[in-house]
Amino acid sequence: MQTIGLVGGMSWESSLVYYRDLNVGVQERLGGLSSPKLVLTTVDFAELTDLEETERWDQVGQLLASAAQGVERAGADFLLLCTTTFHKVADEIEEAVDIPVLRLGDVVGDAVVAAGMKKVGLIGTKVAMSETFFTDRLETKGLEVVVPDPEHHDFLNTAIYEELVHGVVVPRTRSRVIEIINQLWDAGAEGVLLGCTELELLIKQSDVEIPLFPCTTLHVEAALDRALA
Repeated sequence: MQTIGLVGGMSWESSLVYYRDLNVGVQERLGGLSSPKLVLTTVDFAELTDLEETERWDQVGQLLASAAQGVERAGADFLLLCTTTFHKVADEIEEAVDIPVLRLGDVVGDAVVAAGMKKVGLIGTKVAMSETFFTDRLETKGLEVVVPDPEHHDFLNTAIYEELVHGVVVPRTRSRVIEIINQLWDAGAEGVLLGCTELELLIKQSDVEIPLFPCTTLHVEAALDRALA
C-alpha cells in the first residue's frame, strides 16, 4: 500500500471528509482492521482566505508548496490537495515536490468522460467558477463546462464560506442551490460537478434528477485506486 499525502485545512470540514472517506474506503476494500497509510498537514484557512481575497496568489502558492514539501518529507508517495479553489496554484505545488500530484480536474474529467458526457455544469466557489484554472483542466478532456450566471456567484461563495465550512446546513440554501443546478440542466448540462467538498454536505443525488459528480468522492476513490494498485 502506498502512502497518501494530504494537504488540508481548506476547510477543516473538507479535510475531515477526505480523512473519513479514505479510511472507510480502505475498510470496505480490504476489510479486517485495515486502514490507509496517510500523511496529513493542515494550513490556517484564515490566512489563506485573507491572501485569496487580496489576490496574493504568489504567497498562496508558496505557503501550499511548503506544506506539500513537508508531506513529501514525511514519506508520502503521492499528493492530494483537499480543495478545489486552491488548485489554482497546483502548478506551483507540482514544481515544488518530486512526488506526483493527483489533480482533481483530471480525476473528475475522466469520470465525466467515462459516463459518456460532453457538457457539464460546475458549481463551487466564486474563484473556481469565474476563473479558468479548473475548467481549462476539464476542457483538455474534450469537455464543455458551463457555470451559473454571475448573479449567483456571490450567493454560492457566501453559502460555502459562511455556512458550509462551519458545518452549517441551511434548508433555504439547499433549495436555492437546487434551483441553480436545474438552471444548468436547462442550459444543456448533462451532469453537474459539485466543485467544492463542502457542497457535498448540502446536496445529494436524491435532491435532483440530473446526474451529480461529487468531486471529493471521486478524488478519494482515485487515491484509493492508486494507493492499493
